[in-house]
Amino acid sequence: MKFVSVDYGLARTGLAVSDPEGRMAFPLATLRLQDYADRKLFLAALAEKIIETGAEGVVMGLPLTQDGEESLITRQVRNVTQRLKRRVPLPFYYMLEELSSEEAWADLREAGLKMRKRKAVLDQQAAVRILSSFLSLTPQERSPA
Repeated sequence: MKFVSVDYGLARTGLAVSDPEGRMAFPLATLRLQDYADRKLFLAALAEKIIETGAEGVVMGLPLTQDGEESLITRQVRNVTQRLKRRVPLPFYYMLEELSSEEAWADLREAGLKMRKRKAVLDQQAAVRILSSFLSLTPQERSPA
């Protein structure tokens, strides 16, 4: 089963997609909020990008505080998820983000990418980490949104 993951951020949102068998995750795109006139157009573009992948499910990265508590960004991810669910007729799942951006940054540095290139693809790589973690779960362990 093919999945797409979303690493939602206030400025940039990274996307990753799996292979058709749902075994491996690959970077897809980064959408920047500043490239859209308003949040509504941004969400429409995000929904369109998700649908274009041909995925059969959407994995939303869910950030929690270090104490495991919800924060403002957690609530925003939940809100965006609900809004996307009205636009995208696919099952949605949450996958806890555990230092995905920090680990993605380290991955990109180890790959030898220069600072500017790392910044450009950081959110995609974070989405890859989220999706890879999700794909390693059994279907019973996956948390529906």
